[in-house]
Amino acid sequence: MQVDLEIDGAHVADWPRFQRAAFHGLRLKRIALVLGGLAGLGLVSAFFIGLFSPQSIWPALLVSQGAALSVLVAGLQSAWWITQWRSKALLPVVDILPGEDEPVDNSGWYERLLERISARWIGLLQQIGGPLLWLAGWALLSLLVLEQTWDLALPAASLGVAASVGAVLSLVLAFGLLAFERQLAQQSPIEWPEAAALAQLTRVPIIVLVLAAVCLLFAGDASVWPVRLAVLIGLLPGLVAAELMLRALLALFSPRRNTLEPTLLGRSVIADLLRWPPRPLLALQHELHNRFGIDLRQIWAFSYMRRAFLPVLALVAMVGWLLTGVHEVPLQGRGIYERFGKPVQVFGPGLHAGLPWPWGRVLSVENGVVHELATSVGDGKTASVAEPAEGPAPAIANRLWDASHVNDKSQVIASRRADQQSFQIVNMDVRFVYRIGLTDAAALAATYHSADVPTLIRSTASRVLVHEFASRTLDGLLGADRVSLAEEIGRTVQADLQSLDSGVEVLATVVEAIHPPAGAANAYHGVQAAQIGAQALIARERGAAAQQVNQAQLQASTANDQAQATAREINATAQAADLRFRAERQAYATAGHAFVLEQYLGQLSQGLGSASLLILDHRLGGNGNAPTIDLRTFTLPADPASPNQPVQPGAAH
Repeated sequence: MQVDLEIDGAHVADWPRFQRAAFHGLRLKRIALVLGGLAGLGLVSAFFIGLFSPQSIWPALLVSQGAALSVLVAGLQSAWWITQWRSKALLPVVDILPGEDEPVDNSGWYERLLERISARWIGLLQQIGGPLLWLAGWALLSLLVLEQTWDLALPAASLGVAASVGAVLSLVLAFGLLAFERQLAQQSPIEWPEAAALAQLTRVPIIVLVLAAVCLLFAGDASVWPVRLAVLIGLLPGLVAAELMLRALLALFSPRRNTLEPTLLGRSVIADLLRWPPRPLLALQHELHNRFGIDLRQIWAFSYMRRAFLPVLALVAMVGWLLTGVHEVPLQGRGIYERFGKPVQVFGPGLHAGLPWPWGRVLSVENGVVHELATSVGDGKTASVAEPAEGPAPAIANRLWDASHVNDKSQVIASRRADQQSFQIVNMDVRFVYRIGLTDAAALAATYHSADVPTLIRSTASRVLVHEFASRTLDGLLGADRVSLAEEIGRTVQADLQSLDSGVEVLATVVEAIHPPAGAANAYHGVQAAQIGAQALIARERGAAAQQVNQAQLQASTANDQAQATAREINATAQAADLRFRAERQAYATAGHAFVLEQYLGQLSQGLGSASLLILDHRLGGNGNAPTIDLRTFTLPADPASPNQPVQPGAAH
């Protein structure tokens, strides 16, 4: 019950909590200074360790411990403000007031330090209050430092001897706080009402310190859970700090009077739950009764609920247990119903009833869901990002030989160089589209005959690919029909899976890419270019040789034809001359001189055929006068010595 000095000011000296206020205040101040120094040392150490080793477990542990100690210091300082108020309330009663000319300062150095810190904010302190600001400051500091070290991805690491030393120091400090908590728990509420709340708040750093020691003792290279626990233990002081911050904000709206005894602001409902057995409803009931004056024990409905809670809870648990026998199978799935561990039926989509757990259970099986499986998978470090439809093609779509792909699998194939047998390495991307068979037998086989269907398909496909490509060469693979190759691989894999009774149905086999390794792609391109260049040079030389041969054949044929034509022509001329000679000889033998005269006249006619003739007859000019020929009308033959000499006309008789 709060005390109002205006009403009960004369009786406060008789109450034990006022009489012990100075002792309790001095004790709280000393403990708060020690714990505050330890908290500051831990936070500063965590800061410097985080600068040089940000992935270490030490910053998370030190910050969690420092935040827990800061929360406890906030509660101790809040209780110290109350003891100061009670001590000042006793001064008019037990102290002799000094004279006005003899001012006496009874405050210690801690009080003077707080007054100097808050001297510049005196106006704000008068409106809000120093205890409220200090409580909010400690809570805010705890939340900020916890937020800076929250990282659940810290790697596991061995800490060596430092882990043992840190665990021992944490346990020693936890033991000291446990002794302090036991002393607070044994305090009488009449002498110190805030001791019970402070005892509950002290359990927060005790739990954090013990868990931190456990994390340090079990930390190692192969253990991940100590690192995760070291980060998660910061949730407890973080929740308590958030509650204290909320209490400080709500306290702004509470009326304050200097004559009214203050209440403890640094108490926590979350810390009150740290008891065994936990009583959350009792803590809520006390909080409602103390804060709002609501006594739930006087309400009949809540009393009835408390009496009927266990029967109703048992009935609900029984109904829930019976409902475990009702199973819902989704549309894209099937269910194998096991009764006492034996499969008895395959359920289709819908609701099905059976025995409750653990006598009956349903194992989920896919119903026609199609999967695509690559024979080789990446390391999984690269997160898949959805590419925009109108943006550039993703890197996984790059099918160039000089680029490495995630699903490429290296395979050794045969090779032949000259007359020697060897081997080569080729990268391939072969994918299988499969599903669990639609029959009940296939569902049972896929569930009970194989522990991991994708791993089984991948291992079977790898064995088939090794056998299939062992006798093939690179040129044969690059030039082969991929459809027939994929069908052959798919049939072989399906046959092996059926022999294993796996219940898997291979729907399609897709050969995405077959090419040399990315590092040898450029060399292979060079070999191909050299082969193409050599073949082109050979073809060009063969064409030139064929052209020369054809030209020579043409010339020889032309010369041969011309010779044959000339020979035939000479032969025909000779035959014609021979025939003419024999004819003339026969004619001469028959006609004699007449044939000769006829030949003479013929030759003469032929010779004079183109000449200008002038026939003279001596009988012309009957008087005995000879005819006169005017030679000016005739042109004499030119002189060979002077071909350009003109002819002089003249007369001849």
